Amino acid sequence: MMLRLRYSKLGKIRFVSHRDMARIWERVLRKARFPMAYSEGFHPRPKLSFGLALPTCGESDCEYLDITAAPDWDAAEIDGLPERFTAAMPDGVIVEDVVELPTGMDSLQAAVTSCTWNIEIINTTEMDAADYVARVLAAEVLEVTRVRKGKPVTDDIRPLIYSLALTQTADGNLALAAELGTQPRALRPSEVVLAVEPHLETGRIRRTKQWITVDGARCEPLAAVAAVDAHTTVGVG
Repeated sequence: MMLRLRYSKLGKIRFVSHRDMARIWERVLRKARFPMAYSEGFHPRPKLSFGLALPTCGESDCEYLDITAAPDWDAAEIDGLPERFTAAMPDGVIVEDVVELPTGMDSLQAAVTSCTWNIEIINTTEMDAADYVARVLAAEVLEVTRVRKGKPVTDDIRPLIYSLALTQTADGNLALAAELGTQPRALRPSEVVLAVEPHLETGRIRRTKQWITVDGARCEPLAAVAAVDAHTTVGVG
């Protein structure tokens, strides 16, 4: 059986990288005595499939992980997993929900089409920030040069900026609310800022939503599982 988990990552744990977070999850699953399925070969690894990497120092309300349980795992235990995993986690990580994953679901890496972000900006005025947003939305092309495999590559990121608006953080600081595309390559919040205003300083960055499209409708990854289940049930009937 495959399971999909949603968890938050807030506070000091934001300084832990995506790779280190993967190692933490392996330790947590062992500590929680969860019967994982493992790959074959000389160096078996637990079958874990992570979603899109969260930038180091970024917080998130909506991280996802797919895990494969061993064949002898009792599915009746699924309701207790969020509390069980959270108890084994370091401070700042809360596992909020776990659902069974239907056969044939795309991986998180392939399925997520966009993410919503809250990007704190701390060295500008509200007027200048509003001007920044207007310039981004009015631009037909926004080019960013990145290094790939040792070579500079210039991309137009404007098609991946689905929305951008001026907002505030919970503390009342200026922030940008942005929905950014992830296909064919995930657009990072820092790249949006650098494209128009290289000297703009960002504070905390927080991913608030991840989006998947199912039958033309946009939904979150756990809701997508429910939508696929409903569609399969209707199809069988």
